[in-house]
Amino acid sequence: MLHIGALEKLVHELSRLPGIGPKTAQRLAYFILKTNNDYPEHLSEALLRVKAEIHECPRCFNYTDSDLCRYCEDAHRADDSICVVEEPADIMRIESSGAFRGRYHVLHGAISPLEGIGPQELKIKELIERIDEGIKGNGPVIKEVILALDADLEGDTTILYLAKQLQGKGLKLSRIAHGVPIGSDIDFIDDRTMGRALQNRVEL
Repeated sequence: MLHIGALEKLVHELSRLPGIGPKTAQRLAYFILKTNNDYPEHLSEALLRVKAEIHECPRCFNYTDSDLCRYCEDAHRADDSICVVEEPADIMRIESSGAFRGRYHVLHGAISPLEGIGPQELKIKELIERIDEGIKGNGPVIKEVILALDADLEGDTTILYLAKQLQGKGLKLSRIAHGVPIGSDIDFIDDRTMGRALQNRVEL
C-alpha cells in the first residue's frame, strides 16, 4: 500500500485505463513524480484539450476537432461504399492498408448482452438512417456496406444483427476476411483462425 492520498488517487485513475493494471499504473505514477516539473502540467493540459476540442463527427462518428472528420470532408473518396468499424482507432488500421477509399461509420462498440450493450447503445440507428437517406434521394446512394468488425463473439453478433436490419435495402453486404496472416506459420495458428481461413478460401 502507498498510504499517500494523492499518489493512491493517481494510481487508481491510471489503473482505470484499458490495458493498465495496478503495477503498471504504479510505475506510471512514479514516472510522473520523478520527471521534470513541466511534464505533469503538459500532461494535464493535453488531457483537458482533448476533452475540450475533440468531438464525434456528426456524420460518421469518428473523432475530430473540425465540423466533420477528414474522411467525411475528403471529396475524393467514394460516396457509395461505407466501411463499418467498432472504434475510431480501427479506421487508422484500415487506412494504413490503402485498400479502401470509401466512407466510414463508427459504431462505438459491439453488441454484448453480458455487458449490457445492446443495439440502442451503438450508432446502428444512425447507420440505417444514412442508408435510408440515400434511398429517399436525400443523400449519397449507398451501394455497399463492408463490416470490418472484430472476429469474436460480440463482432459476430453485431454482424448478424446488422445483416438482418439491412436486408431488403438493395445493398451489397460483406465482411472483411479473417484467416491466416501473411508470413505466419500454420503450426502456430489457433483453431478458430484456421476455421475462418478455410471458410474464406479463394479459388486459384
